Amino acid sequence: MQTIGAVIQAEFADITDEGEVTRILLRLLMAAVLGAVLGFERESKGKSAGVRTHMLVSMGAALFVLAPGMAGADEQALSRVIQGIVAGIGFLGAGTILKGNGQDTSHVKGLTTAAGLWMTAAIGTAAGMGREATALISTVLALLVLASMPVLVEKVEGEQEEKRREEEGKEEGRKH
Repeated sequence: MQTIGAVIQAEFADITDEGEVTRILLRLLMAAVLGAVLGFERESKGKSAGVRTHMLVSMGAALFVLAPGMAGADEQALSRVIQGIVAGIGFLGAGTILKGNGQDTSHVKGLTTAAGLWMTAAIGTAAGMGREATALISTVLALLVLASMPVLVEKVEGEQEEKRREEEGKEEGRKH
């Protein structure tokens, strides 16, 4: 029984004190909250990847860099881990991209969701590495892009449509 107790204690020895517990919780919770913020924005727009997906991607990325960092991995090892995250999230993002079928094969859906998941992984990576302020600033900037760009694009497209109608009206006037 003592052997079992010693093995169990050794298996949980990665958390050495209250400071380690606080660091782990803070980084993973920060990743989860920031992932949730981006996920909520996507879910509120009716997109396929919502709160849970973004939270899991962000926390997963945070854990992928947090654990090796705590184990004493050097910068080269962490660089390889980050490369793996970037490549791996690409496969997840690819699953959200749909190309139209039938007559409209030029329409592609899901690129913004895929890019959002990629950004969420980057934010989680930053949080996991202890760069919480960078993760927070990146989340705010991502939200600004997601909120402002559709409005701007709609405005520009509306102006272009208005110009097109004016040109058509002038063409009609010349014909008569």
